[in-house]
Amino acid sequence: MGTGKRGLLATAVAVVCAVTVLAAPGTAFAAPTPPPPPGTTASVTVVDGPDKELEAVRKKLDKLYRAAAVATEEYNAAEEKAKKQSAEIVRLAEKIVKGRERLDRLKERAGAAAAAQYRGGGLPPEARLVLSDSPQEFLDGAGRVRQGEHATKGLLGEMSRTQQDLEQYAQDADTQLKELEAGRKAKAKARKKIEKRIKAAEKVESELEEEEKERLARLEKQAADQAQAGWLSSGILDEIDGKATKQGREAVAYATAQIGKPYQWGAEGPKTYDCSGLTSQAWMAAGRSMPRTSQAQWKQLERVDIEDMRPGDLIIYFDDASHVGMYVGDGIMVHAPRPGRSVTLAGAGSMPVLGAVRPDAAAD
Repeated sequence: MGTGKRGLLATAVAVVCAVTVLAAPGTAFAAPTPPPPPGTTASVTVVDGPDKELEAVRKKLDKLYRAAAVATEEYNAAEEKAKKQSAEIVRLAEKIVKGRERLDRLKERAGAAAAAQYRGGGLPPEARLVLSDSPQEFLDGAGRVRQGEHATKGLLGEMSRTQQDLEQYAQDADTQLKELEAGRKAKAKARKKIEKRIKAAEKVESELEEEEKERLARLEKQAADQAQAGWLSSGILDEIDGKATKQGREAVAYATAQIGKPYQWGAEGPKTYDCSGLTSQAWMAAGRSMPRTSQAQWKQLERVDIEDMRPGDLIIYFDDASHVGMYVGDGIMVHAPRPGRSVTLAGAGSMPVLGAVRPDAAAD
């Protein structure tokens, strides 16, 4: 988005699972954590000793990466808005060019009319008619005068309207440029937030010994497993039995085909993704346009009860809707977790669920 005014006017951590190929519609995925027996609740492991310190590190890292995720969605929203504003500026620039061409043609017509009057001796048509000796010629000419007056007034009115349109287009373009500049500043601010949080998280992790990193990974998995077990213990999986639509299967196929590709904030593929970049591109590949950010997906798409979910639906996480994954069935979702991780399968309840939305609600 580095094009200037002149140029524009001129022209959190997931459970890693093994993935099987989607051989047919409705392919099921093995759950990362098996459902607990009916009537049981998720166990809570008490962290003590050396792992107590690592648990504090895990929570700190989670907080930093969550903050980076929030800033990433702010960046994505600013980026999406900037794209639309740039397109609008180009559209307005084209209107200005066409308007100027039209105004030039109208001026040529007005000039031709003035020249014709000059060739007639400079007298107004009314005066020339009064001096006529023929009454019939006078009457015939009177009609032509009225037509000429109407044509002249119409020409002047058209010139005035075209000029007003040009002024409005210029004002609109100026407004869009100012908003675009404000968007650039918002993007730069969000970028700084992201880089600051990720740098802080990487510093924390770099200070750990390899053995500590392994234990930290186990703690992360344990936290995700416990959250998933708690979600499943409610019996929610017994209620979810929706069947994917054709587009839903295509979106799931696209998303799961990206498993193993690295997370990169602000990325929409094809080599790297962030969370909403993965879900939006998956549904676009299935032929349905999508809001870019998880917050916009939550606000703009039709909401469905968790019990009514079907493969292809999007699960929105955290109170601020800062993360999103795609439900694939059997209590599992696919998502791009965070920096340092890759696109993977995880328990649909491994993070705090805000709700679910359906991109292809019109297919119901």
